[in-house]
Amino acid sequence: MTKAPEAAGGIQTLLAEHRELERLLGDPATHADMAVSRRVGRRYSELTPIVTALSEHGRLEADLAAARELAAEDPSFAAEAEELAVSLDAAAERLARLLAPRDPDDSRDVIMEIKSGEGGEESALFAADLFRMYGKYAEQRGWSVEVLDAQATDLGGYKSIAFAVKAADAAEAPYGALKFEGGVHRVQRVPVTESQGRVHTSAAGVLVLPDVDATEVSLADDDLRIDVFRSSGPGGQGVNTTDSAVRVTHLPTGLVVSCQNERSQLQNKESALRMLRARLTALAVEEAASAASEARRSQVRTVDRSERVRTYNFPENRIADHRIGFKAHNLDLVLGGELQPLVTALQEADLAERLAQATQGAAIGGADA
Repeated sequence: MTKAPEAAGGIQTLLAEHRELERLLGDPATHADMAVSRRVGRRYSELTPIVTALSEHGRLEADLAAARELAAEDPSFAAEAEELAVSLDAAAERLARLLAPRDPDDSRDVIMEIKSGEGGEESALFAADLFRMYGKYAEQRGWSVEVLDAQATDLGGYKSIAFAVKAADAAEAPYGALKFEGGVHRVQRVPVTESQGRVHTSAAGVLVLPDVDATEVSLADDDLRIDVFRSSGPGGQGVNTTDSAVRVTHLPTGLVVSCQNERSQLQNKESALRMLRARLTALAVEEAASAASEARRSQVRTVDRSERVRTYNFPENRIADHRIGFKAHNLDLVLGGELQPLVTALQEADLAERLAQATQGAAIGGADA
């Protein structure tokens, strides 16, 4: 029979934290500060499924013990005891999945950037296809999409586009689903600019970042250089007559973020700072991972645009994810937003890796004890 995962004092600490979060959510002072309220609500949403699973596991354990006592005296209770044992195994497996080491950013909203790459105008058009795909998927999930910055081309593509995806409920936050989209996306099709009907291969890079609160990342004024310039658009469209576009350089790291999507310089500055905070958070994660094991590094490769992750083959209506060997011949549906089967496959592969690491870590710990 499967046993529930155990950690020295970990479960009791978790239950105590959940009770404290519940108390804070009932305190009006918590909701007076929006940032605190979001942070408490997000963590409460993370822990509630675990607490529920723990309660269910404990109930089934008690019921099984009682049924076995009765079965020892009356064999007619044996079937009930067997059913409870099966249910307990299933509950223990659910609990193990919930307690597996997880990405603390999974319950966050997300900022995504798509940049055209090799392929010129065709790559820019593919970047637009990817943006529409994510927008339609977000719509299906009930998430909102906010464009932060966009550099469009004359044919309706994007040299680059940055956008935020936000959920109304922290339990349905998009980062845990979309974080695996980071990397190089390759397309194989006949471009609209191709007169000979030949299939071309081009690519676009996707960057996925957790959307962090301003209170979580400190940006000192002395560390920032802020430049303003005049916005531009394709074919002269959307060109401002004032210097409303903003470029922010983070001097300690050299990170540069620009935004020109809004008419207001203040709005562009806020969007640029929001993107900068997300990039700094991702950079900190990557730096921490580089000092950790190879297994841990593999979990953050999803934010690296240098890795080819997926191919979209239009002639064969085929989509292939190279990390997990996923293939399907429904590319038209996927581009229409039917992304969930692929997202689920990626999440399951990630969960299997995390469970394997947890099991290996427990085995090593037991050997050292």
